[in-house]
Amino acid sequence: MTEKVNKTRRRLIIATSVLGGTGLALASVPFIASWRPSARARALGSPVEVDFSKLKPGQMLTVEWRGQPVWVISRTPEMLATLDKIADILVDPNSNVESQQPAYTKNLYRSIRPEIMVVIGICTHLGCVPTEHFPVGEASGINADWPGGYFCHCHGSKFDLAGRVFKNVPAPTNLVVPPHIFLSETRVLVGVDTDLKGQAPTA
Repeated sequence: MTEKVNKTRRRLIIATSVLGGTGLALASVPFIASWRPSARARALGSPVEVDFSKLKPGQMLTVEWRGQPVWVISRTPEMLATLDKIADILVDPNSNVESQQPAYTKNLYRSIRPEIMVVIGICTHLGCVPTEHFPVGEASGINADWPGGYFCHCHGSKFDLAGRVFKNVPAPTNLVVPPHIFLSETRVLVGVDTDLKGQAPTA
């Protein structure tokens, strides 16, 4: 009789252990899965390829990278010609604040290729999205001396056609230029600093 009780007790212990182990394994699956980033989180950090083949001179397009609007602007020769004439009304005309752009875009145009500008479209004051006002002068709707650029309607910050901030406005620094490389004449990859050979792009 005692032997039968012991056998029954052993079977019960084994069965309980198996069920407990199975339950623990099943419970741990969602817990372990919760350590993995979601598809959205992975996408937010991923580079974004932009095809701007249909972008005409004087136009811009907007894409999303890391939850932020990124502008790709095709600048005309006339737009580029204004950039070296307005240094005296800019806070940081030479882009000396290093955190605002990669080293390879620290130039007059703040770009790898002068005619194509890539910049994050978020005001450096409180994070509003400025509006493009490319026409110069009165046609811009800003003022007669307007050289073309971006105006933030939240608090009045102004930026030129290279994303450089004007003096006497709330925004303290230039718009941020994200890391990027050109894959071809009409494709740019936003979010990476080096090409497939590990080399940084050159201006």
